Amino acid sequence: MSKWYIDAGPDSDIVVSSRVRLARNFKNYPFPRKSTREDQENIIKETSNALFMGDPGLKERLSLIMFRDIPLIERQVLVEKHLVSKELAESDLVVGALISDDEQISIMLNEEDHLRIQCLASGMQLEKVFDLCNSLDDIISERVEYAFDETIGYLTSCPTNVGTAVRASLMLHLPALTMTGYIRDVLESCGKLGLAVRGLYGENTEAHGNMYQLSNQITLGRSEIDIVLSIKNIGLQIIEQERLLRLELLNRNGKRLEDRIMRSYGTLRYSRILTSEEALKRLSDIRLGINLGLIGDLSEMDVNELILNIQPGSLQKYAGRLLKPDDRDSMRAEYVRKKIEEKTKSG
Repeated sequence: MSKWYIDAGPDSDIVVSSRVRLARNFKNYPFPRKSTREDQENIIKETSNALFMGDPGLKERLSLIMFRDIPLIERQVLVEKHLVSKELAESDLVVGALISDDEQISIMLNEEDHLRIQCLASGMQLEKVFDLCNSLDDIISERVEYAFDETIGYLTSCPTNVGTAVRASLMLHLPALTMTGYIRDVLESCGKLGLAVRGLYGENTEAHGNMYQLSNQITLGRSEIDIVLSIKNIGLQIIEQERLLRLELLNRNGKRLEDRIMRSYGTLRYSRILTSEEALKRLSDIRLGINLGLIGDLSEMDVNELILNIQPGSLQKYAGRLLKPDDRDSMRAEYVRKKIEEKTKSG
């Protein structure tokens, strides 16, 4: 089965992905950091049993990964795919994840909360991933009693998640807003609306490759669908601004913009050394060039796949061994050259 990030979605010229995450805790167990290892094992067993008894078909789709059983590189790859958090991958608790074969579903077990149910899809599909998250939540809640208060809602380890405990986010590619400097106005406006705008890998990461993650910060006192629709509506406004600026850049500085894009294309096709930061910058230019019709032998999905596979963990998995930073830069350049050549020949 193909992975979700290889498929095109609505508005995928700008929206790389949609994600919804629900935080849940079991009523009869302490939060993960206060729980025993036996508690943590039981959380994993009870979650798996609830899902597979509630919907036997899920047993064919979901695989349970216990992090004590996989090497560090495999953990890093899961983080790079946004399937698990860095905190889960580095945890000293008994942790795991239930991940679907298409990687659209990932249920983190014993991270900050007992359960982090998250669903992903390409393009603008927030309502679709929310419905999928909600259906999984319903199946589990039929057999598990959650920590819930009638007044404030779901109880979570972090106070900012109390309430509906839902996080909706969009990964947006915003090169034109960044180039023109208008991204500062967007960040300021989002902050006033109680939204967070972060980098490619969430909190405390930079927006390399002009990738920005837009998400809600407040979950208390708002319904799930209200949160999802507010992120969608603000995302649509940002999309409109980005598209207008792209056309403006093309009309006012077409040759200069085309030169920048084609220089990046040449760099990726012929470089022998590529740092992660430079590769993301060049791939951002290529993605823009594809959207503007300047590059016809690659697709947005090709670029999305390259962005994922040039990350350190994925590169080392591809190489089949641990690589020093300099060796990763050489391998990254080799991998990008090879994949672009394959795509252009097949196209």
